[in-house]
Amino acid sequence: MDKGVLATALGSPAPFGQSQFAFMRGNAFEAKVKADGGAELLRLLYERLGGGAPEPAGDAATPDLSAAGPEGRAARTALALREATAARGWALLDHPMLALEVAGSPAYLEPDAVVVHPDGRWTVVEIKSFPMIDASADASKVGAAARQAAVYVLALERVAAVTEGAEVGHQVLLVCPKDFSNLPTASVVDVRKQRAVTRRQLTRLTRIEDIAAELPEGTTFDPACAPDELDAAVAAVPPAYAPECLAACELAFHCRAKSRAEGAVEALGRSVRGELGGLTTVAGVLAAAAGKEGDPADPTVAALRRAAALRAEALESAAALRAGSIGDHAGSGDDGTGGAGGTGGTAGADGAGRTGSAAGTAGASEGRS
Repeated sequence: MDKGVLATALGSPAPFGQSQFAFMRGNAFEAKVKADGGAELLRLLYERLGGGAPEPAGDAATPDLSAAGPEGRAARTALALREATAARGWALLDHPMLALEVAGSPAYLEPDAVVVHPDGRWTVVEIKSFPMIDASADASKVGAAARQAAVYVLALERVAAVTEGAEVGHQVLLVCPKDFSNLPTASVVDVRKQRAVTRRQLTRLTRIEDIAAELPEGTTFDPACAPDELDAAVAAVPPAYAPECLAACELAFHCRAKSRAEGAVEALGRSVRGELGGLTTVAGVLAAAAGKEGDPADPTVAALRRAAALRAEALESAAALRAGSIGDHAGSGDDGTGGAGGTGGTAGADGAGRTGSAAGTAGASEGRS
């Protein structure tokens, strides 16, 4: 099922995507890194993860991974990994195809590169176009790259489990442009934490067969169906929307609209949802904060009411300060002192209003100058 086409048919197309300029720049940088049989890439990897092995020369293997379809490419990649491991030399696999079971169905993944070390270790290489300035990059982008690489590590472990002498490294090589140039530099990222989290999440996913078994008879996700029928079919699968979905799922905007229409607190983020306990709607949260609903003994309700009281107190104080400031300003105008300007315009309070006002204005102008 193409979720992008489905989202368009539902009237909520996903407007995200990489710009053409960024796409071309990323491809150009990756081609530069992998030029000359990946000589620069292997040099960067040897400097940071060589591990005492002989330095890779120009004879590093670069096996052909072409095959028909994703299944064929995945099988060809597994064969190339086994052969490279048995050869006990350096090998660079450019855009290998890996398979990983997700919710009972195979998902095919394509990392930028995988390097086989002479000792049988496999290292995932991620090539990104965001810069690494003074040996550090944007933390959020590095975190996203680490999570992506962790999925590749899990997929490689399936192949390594049936390959004698193979071991998947939990340190991946992140290659980025250095400073503001187009020269490559690299950093080692440990993905053990991301790997453990991803593995745990994969084991908790509901299998597709189980989801399909609970759908009403005749449910279809054909984009050619009527919008109402298609909307009902999608609604038959309960969504688990969170703002993080906007960066990864084509149906995120459709789910967000539904979540907002229902007033679900999930639209505010998972962390907020976790803090609110049994309160599941925005209306319920506001009612609890106002003292209209909820058990006062509930710590969440008590915290909300305390926050509402503090907010009301702050707003009241701000209003009082604003009223006092306006009163002081009005009093200063009655004195006819002309603000920052000095002594002109004392007639503003004794009846010669226009003349005094003009003199006060002139005095203010002189004072500013």
